[in-house]
Amino acid sequence: MFKFLNSIFSNDATSDNYPETIVHAAIEHAVDSTDPWIRAVFSYERKLRPAVIRAIDYVVTLVDTMATPIVVEPGSYESNALLRTFFFSKDDMLRVLANDRNLMSFLKGQADAPPLVFALLVMAKQEKVIIGAELSGDIVLHDIPQTVVSFEAHRLLDPSVSEVEARHHAKRRLFNHLLGLALRRIVTVKTERGKLERYRSILQSKLDLLQRAGWGFNETTGDEHLDVTGIEVLISRLEAQLQELGGDDRMLEVYLDIVADVLSQPEQHLWARKESLVINRMGVKRSKDDGNTPEVTLDMFANDEGRSMVVTLTALAGDVIWPERAEPFRCR
Repeated sequence: MFKFLNSIFSNDATSDNYPETIVHAAIEHAVDSTDPWIRAVFSYERKLRPAVIRAIDYVVTLVDTMATPIVVEPGSYESNALLRTFFFSKDDMLRVLANDRNLMSFLKGQADAPPLVFALLVMAKQEKVIIGAELSGDIVLHDIPQTVVSFEAHRLLDPSVSEVEARHHAKRRLFNHLLGLALRRIVTVKTERGKLERYRSILQSKLDLLQRAGWGFNETTGDEHLDVTGIEVLISRLEAQLQELGGDDRMLEVYLDIVADVLSQPEQHLWARKESLVINRMGVKRSKDDGNTPEVTLDMFANDEGRSMVVTLTALAGDVIWPERAEPFRCR
C-alpha cells in the first residue's frame, strides 16, 4: 500500500494521469484507515474517487510549495535566524536532534552515514505572558508584561536520503492526517449515536415497567419526575435525533459521506499558513525588527480541530547525523 501511495505522490503524477490501479489503492487505503465496513455501501469507490483525487492534488500542492530544506549543521546555527528561533542554543539544537528517535532508528539502518539526511522538522509553538523588565533608553522599566515564545516537542519525521523522498513522505503523511480527521468525525458520530441509543433503551425499559404496572406509577430520573406521556415524548425526540444522525439502515452511508466530505474539501480541514515572528535571544516577542532581533517567517500546518504545528524541511549534516561525533550530546 505504501508503495502505491509513494507512486501517486511522485513528481510526474498528476490528477490527469494517475494510473487507475494507484487511484484504486488510494481509495482502499482511505477506507481501511477510516471504517472498512464502508465497502458494504453500493458504489463506494465511485463516490470516493473524485474526493480522493482532490485530496491528493491538495497535499501535493501543499508540500511542493514548501521552502527548500534548511541545512542543519553546528556551524549553521549562528548564521540561520530560523535555527536560532527554534532552538535556545547550538548545544540545545545538537542535543535535541542527536537524540531524536526517528533519526537514530534511521541511522541504525544505514551501512554508512549518508552525507545528508532529509527530514520534516515539526514542533509546537507555545506563548505565555510573564512580568519582566525592559530597557527604555537608559531607564530600566520593571513589571512589564512580556510575551515569551518557545518551541517544544521537536520531532524529525520520516528521515530520508533525498529531498524528493522526504517530500513524498510529507505528502503521504498529510493525506493520512486528513483520513485521521475523518475517522475522528466518524467516532464522534458513533459515540453520540451510542449515547442516544443507550438513553433511549433506558427510557424504553422505564416505559415498559410503567405500562406493565397499569400506567399508574411515576418513575424518577435524577431530579425529574416523568409520567408515561413525558417518557413517550422523550423517546420520540431521541428517535428524531437518531434519525437525523442516520437510521440503522444508512449509518454506513453517513460514514462514507464523512470521508468524502473531508477529502473533497481538504482546504476546510487542513491548511498551511505563514506567521511572521520577531523574538530576541531570550525568546521575548517584539513588535518589530530592531536589527538585533530579525523577523522570521514560520511555516505552519493547522487543522479544523484547532491544532497547529511549525514545520520546515531540513537537511541534516555533520555532527547532527554522525552518531560518533554527536555522542557527547546523547542522553544516557
